[in-house]
Amino acid sequence: MSQYALITGARLGLGKAFAIELSKRKINTILVSRPNNGLSVFCEELKEKYKVDCRYYETDLSVYTNVIDLATWINLHFDIMILINNVGTGGTKNMTDAPLAYINKILNLNIVTTSVLTSLLLPNLLRQPKGYILNVSSLAAYLPIGFKTVYPASKSFIYSFSRGLNQELKDTNVSVSVVCPGPIKTNGDVIKRVEKGLFGKFMILEPEVIAKKSIRQLFEKKAEIIVNPLVWLLIKILPTWIKTPLMTKIAKKEIS
Repeated sequence: MSQYALITGARLGLGKAFAIELSKRKINTILVSRPNNGLSVFCEELKEKYKVDCRYYETDLSVYTNVIDLATWINLHFDIMILINNVGTGGTKNMTDAPLAYINKILNLNIVTTSVLTSLLLPNLLRQPKGYILNVSSLAAYLPIGFKTVYPASKSFIYSFSRGLNQELKDTNVSVSVVCPGPIKTNGDVIKRVEKGLFGKFMILEPEVIAKKSIRQLFEKKAEIIVNPLVWLLIKILPTWIKTPLMTKIAKKEIS
């Protein structure tokens, strides 16, 4: 039976880059994304260009029951050797202006979906000769940021969850990695927003660069994947009393 890599949030940005990078390595993929955004066409393109199998599943993973349905379908029909929890969302708002739906979506996609999907697919991964889990966190995991508030906290959860699970599974055939990229060149709006500050210009990377480095280090079983070492080091060594006000000032500009 063929093995597959499951990628959530696979249609655009980093998820799309992961799908291409794995297809280049002749690894079959199952792509998950929201309905009606061209996922089937992208899947066919991968099959044609790289001569691999590619399946797709369209659903809104911010809905809990949809996560259960996806995992059930996967476990019934496929052997999973790689799970990439890439789906996520964020935003910049005054906490007093943030709708409950906005907060709930961040928590559901970034925390609940990642945790539940990992839990439900772990027995599948453990059955394989080798299994790999890659969770996408963010440099924001190290950075409490005003006006973003919920997003960095959710990414801190992903970081802690990943490092803990890595230790829990260290004597098994499944390795767990977490990558903490900064801003990613996904579309014009993101680039325009990030490049308002010099720090943003310094941090931003192409999704293809992040995907290539991440997959290489995933197979090296690195617990924490570093894609921008200089920025990572800078954020790690700066004290919170310096970096939090700095990043909050930048986030406030996004609102204005």
